[in-house]
Amino acid sequence: MWISFFKLRFFCCLLAVLMVVVLVINVTQVEYLDHETAAATFIDSGGQFVFPQVTGISRNPYCGYEHQTLSSRERLEEDSLLAALQWQVPDVGPVPFLKSTDPSSSYFVILNSAAFFKVGSQLEVLVHVQDFQRKPKKYGGDYLQARIHSPKLQAGAVGRVVDYQNGFYKVFFTLLWPGRVKVSISLVHPSEGIRVLQNLQEEKPDRVYFKSLFRSGRISETTECNVCLPGSLPLCNFTDLYTGEPWFCFKPKKLPCSSRINHFKGGYLKGLLTAAENAFFQSGVNIKMPINSSGPDWVTVIPRSIKETNNLELSQGLGTFPSGYYYRNQWRPRRFKTRQFNDPDDITECLQRKVVYLFGDSTIRQWFEYLTTFVPDLVEFSLGSPKNVGPFLAVDQKHNILLKYRCHGPPIRFTTVFSNDLRYVANELNGIVGGKNTVVAIAVWSHFSTFPLEVYIRRLRNIRRAVVQLLDRSPKTVVVIRTANAQELGPEVSLFNSDWYNFQLDTILRKMFSGVGVYLVDAWEMTLAHYLPHKLHPDEVIVKNQLDMFLSFVCPLET
Repeated sequence: MWISFFKLRFFCCLLAVLMVVVLVINVTQVEYLDHETAAATFIDSGGQFVFPQVTGISRNPYCGYEHQTLSSRERLEEDSLLAALQWQVPDVGPVPFLKSTDPSSSYFVILNSAAFFKVGSQLEVLVHVQDFQRKPKKYGGDYLQARIHSPKLQAGAVGRVVDYQNGFYKVFFTLLWPGRVKVSISLVHPSEGIRVLQNLQEEKPDRVYFKSLFRSGRISETTECNVCLPGSLPLCNFTDLYTGEPWFCFKPKKLPCSSRINHFKGGYLKGLLTAAENAFFQSGVNIKMPINSSGPDWVTVIPRSIKETNNLELSQGLGTFPSGYYYRNQWRPRRFKTRQFNDPDDITECLQRKVVYLFGDSTIRQWFEYLTTFVPDLVEFSLGSPKNVGPFLAVDQKHNILLKYRCHGPPIRFTTVFSNDLRYVANELNGIVGGKNTVVAIAVWSHFSTFPLEVYIRRLRNIRRAVVQLLDRSPKTVVVIRTANAQELGPEVSLFNSDWYNFQLDTILRKMFSGVGVYLVDAWEMTLAHYLPHKLHPDEVIVKNQLDMFLSFVCPLET
């Protein structure tokens, strides 16, 4: 009897062990399948979420961003974005200035030179960089910008740069108009300067600092604010309850946190670089300097026949680069037919019975300023807002047009924004009903250039979620994203708003909104391809082309 009892007990224990083993295997398999499913998702041009699996990303965590509560999909998206932006700068140790990239000693050569090219042909250019001792560089990492242009035709387009990591770069252009086409290559920053910018991005994210005024009765105090504040002093936590966007201020000594009345830019930190590092950021030496050709710097392009042109248009597909080009000073996208809104009445007709929301920084505020200046019936209604800050409102009562502008939430480097006007774009979008008479345009990029990329990714993730929800409840709403743009650079501006920083933000923006159902105004290419000097706030002719494209999305040509 006892023998039978022990046999039964042994059998039960063995069965329990087997069940535990099976359970562990199944849980492991489920986790593996969940990881594999998430790893295979990322937002592609077809609207699907497809993430490539990424491993081995090592970055310094910023504040609480290593403690973010992210889903497996969000984590993989972030890792994928950061991996795509890994800039290959070799760790060669300290490099003296004389051994850094010298644009005046470097040169380019047109490779497939021929007597004539046809419109639609590919042009390849080889760039060889050298140092200030006229010795060839053996590694890459320089940031180059490339353009083809025909000054007499007021035509221009950008090129695609490939870094071979050995001092050679190849630039690919698509020849999009007939005539004499000139090639221009410029060095924005040497690789040695890029390494300095990388270090600043990771180690000095507070190099732009912000402040807030707290006031109660006759007592007022000003304290420093930011996404993250170091030290152990008491803090006021202004983290947004809905989006979770973090924002903190040092707590005033005598006043409660609830007494904050405004937000403003405090300033820029000085003395960020050593003397050796400063040498890599010199105007007229190695910041946005031209690289000359060692031979002809132009080619002749002839038109194609009608049959060849039709075949070319069919073969271009959806993945064309560049996205467009200038011809006769008008931007011509390659995937969309734009209209020219040269008369105020054309804009009024397009926007009639519509509510237009403009959210973001000062680069989209330019759209508000252009529209209210160009369209007489669109009258700005004074809200008593600070100049250049907003919010702003314009009304055309005769044609039932309502135009609104509001800046995005902190970080925002405006002079003074009242606390009640600090609104996050995602929250504003959630308050919009939407519909066929609702238009939304968003530009959020410039004020994030000094922070680690995770800060920008988080902001765009919240905005994207709100956009998706808006389009889900009101599919006929028109949502337009304005991308980043190049700007003028000097030694100091480079440390805060370099084109290299903005190129990263622009890349993230495009990837995160790919396939979401929004329209894109490619301000990046529209500034790089134009003959005018780069500016943070582009000249009116470029803004006009941006608005032509924006309005063409709102009121497309009938087909």
